[in-house]
Amino acid sequence: MSETTVEAGGRPVRISSPDKVMFPERGWTKLDVVEHFLLCIEGALRGVQNRPTMLKRWNKGVGHDPLYVKRPKGARTLVDVTFPSARPGSMFLPLDAGDVIWMAQQNCIDLNPWNARADDLAHPDELRIDLDPTEGYDFEAARSVAFTVKEVLDEVGLVGWPKTSGNRGIHIYVRLAAEWDFYEVRRCGLAIAREVERRHELATTAWWKEERTGVFIDYNQNAWDKTIASAYSIRHTGWVSTPFRWDELESVDHKAFDMMSFKSRWDDVGDLTAGMDEAAGRLEAVLKMVEADESRGIGDAPWPPHYPKMPGEPPRVQPSKKVAEHWKE
Repeated sequence: MSETTVEAGGRPVRISSPDKVMFPERGWTKLDVVEHFLLCIEGALRGVQNRPTMLKRWNKGVGHDPLYVKRPKGARTLVDVTFPSARPGSMFLPLDAGDVIWMAQQNCIDLNPWNARADDLAHPDELRIDLDPTEGYDFEAARSVAFTVKEVLDEVGLVGWPKTSGNRGIHIYVRLAAEWDFYEVRRCGLAIAREVERRHELATTAWWKEERTGVFIDYNQNAWDKTIASAYSIRHTGWVSTPFRWDELESVDHKAFDMMSFKSRWDDVGDLTAGMDEAAGRLEAVLKMVEADESRGIGDAPWPPHYPKMPGEPPRVQPSKKVAEHWKE
């Protein structure tokens, strides 16, 4: 079959090469990917709607490197953005279900949006907690740390929405009132991560890989222009980034939800991200944690290398390569 058409968002969306194999080891096709997103379209759209979104195009399937595209040709809607280099640009802006399926047509299996919306790009409405097991650790370690994340979020009055990452980790999203800028939201993410690190021996906020062990809480996922696979994305592993309830944390099996077995999960529980937009929280309590850290002499932490140097940021150099007399702490 050279092409087909599906209905999404009240309009037809053309799917070229629907028989194209996207997962060679499993035989799953581009049409299988389209059908996955049609199944969970309400939740998939919720994760990307009105957010600048980078296209991660697996044009040759998951056995090859993807192509990263921020301004795709043929996109219905683009939004003007400023990148960390201060260079202006444009990014794709998904607005309806048809746009989600169009991304699948572009060979996207995972959807990668900003944590701010187009109507206020300067103020994120989502704080992201990314639990990423380091080498030698696995999902069980991330599971253990996630319990502590929940404890801290409860104490500061924030609602966390957990999901499997689709790999070895766990993502926890927090909807926010869009009143704080990227610097503040990132710094709040860092404060939460540091509090979890104090309470759990496996948690770490060490930015440099040579210093990390256990479960890295990637606070820099909250910097502007950062993207992360949203709910219901299919990862290169074949596993779906699957939302779950907190009462499932103890037993959830991240390997149980591949693109095919996920269908029964959806039939059983539906969209577990429903209600996120109505649960926007506030950061005043977390900002007090930031102030407490500052009063103890605990300031900012390193930013990613392609960002401009930030006020109060420690030396952005690998500790093993740092020559003490060349740096003023």
